[in-house]
Amino acid sequence: MKDLNIISMIPARIGSKRLKMKNLALLDGKPLIFYVINSAKEADIFNRIIVNSDHEIFKSIADRYSVEFYHRPIELGRSNIKSDNVVMDFIEKNPCDILVWVNPTSPLQKGDEINKVVRYFIDSNLDSLITVKKEQVHCIYNDVPVNFSFDEIFSQTQDLIPAQIFVYSLMMWRTKIFTREFKKNGFAFFCGKTGYYPVSKLSSVIIKSKIDLLMAECLLKSEHNACINTIQYDKICEQLK
Repeated sequence: MKDLNIISMIPARIGSKRLKMKNLALLDGKPLIFYVINSAKEADIFNRIIVNSDHEIFKSIADRYSVEFYHRPIELGRSNIKSDNVVMDFIEKNPCDILVWVNPTSPLQKGDEINKVVRYFIDSNLDSLITVKKEQVHCIYNDVPVNFSFDEIFSQTQDLIPAQIFVYSLMMWRTKIFTREFKKNGFAFFCGKTGYYPVSKLSSVIIKSKIDLLMAECLLKSEHNACINTIQYDKICEQLK
């Protein structure tokens, strides 16, 4: 672990179609991007933490929170640019053994979970990884059942194989494998031995729209107040004793 050069890359495009300047929108008084910068620091596993943006304004944000800044080429900030190209450009300019994409759209992911995911990646000898959430619900894709059948009695949810839905809070690659596959195929997101890591409910809160931001605001503010951490029931249940 100590011999590995592990970089946290925090992407921050200035443009956003669904939520204008999303990464600078305030969440409980701080810009959205602050939360993953802070969590990346708390993870205590990265050699460097670098904000990767197409706009110089994010250098001020990086300076404010004492992390590095990489100004990617302007053309890599367009909405039609594929993530593979952004990763390849960053690897070429910032050589490392393992690159971890820490996504600002998952502001509720904590540093200890980031640490666990990176260690899982290394211990499992993976080449690429993406975080997921497990949903034990009936799923349809293109009108075809994914984890149940129309030709049998309707399955109970507790009997279903959970669907794994991409969360994107963390993505990571061994850079040698990524580079080799990218140069060979022109893409490399799922290169070599790929793994998936199910994260917590809070980590799976993804900020894409205004309503997502408002929901995350409520969740964060609830952390500042005393919350009930045990299940309580209506008093009528006393009759069942």
